[in-house]
Amino acid sequence: MEVRWSFLWMLLGASLVTLVPRVLPLLVLSRIRLPNWALRWLQHIPIAVMSALLAQELLVSNGSFSPSPTGVIAALPAFAVAFFTRSLLATVLTGIAALMLLRYISPFVS
Repeated sequence: MEVRWSFLWMLLGASLVTLVPRVLPLLVLSRIRLPNWALRWLQHIPIAVMSALLAQELLVSNGSFSPSPTGVIAALPAFAVAFFTRSLLATVLTGIAALMLLRYISPFVS
């Protein structure tokens, strides 16, 4: 099997594009001390990202607002488990189980 140089350069470039945005902030932020307000602000980023991903998955279809009833109903017990347990594993397992159950019973409910 022949490997072309262009493929190797493309692979190296893609690796750098993936590595630099991950490593550079880590190197820079490990050398400086952030103020408390910045640390508090940074704590909200994972929640904001997860909320944006969930909202897009549950509420948007084909570029327009059209909530998926099955997805929204399955999200309710997952949100409840997340609120009460604060466990990511329990939340994900609850959401998967709820969606599986709804998809299983949906052909029988009409």
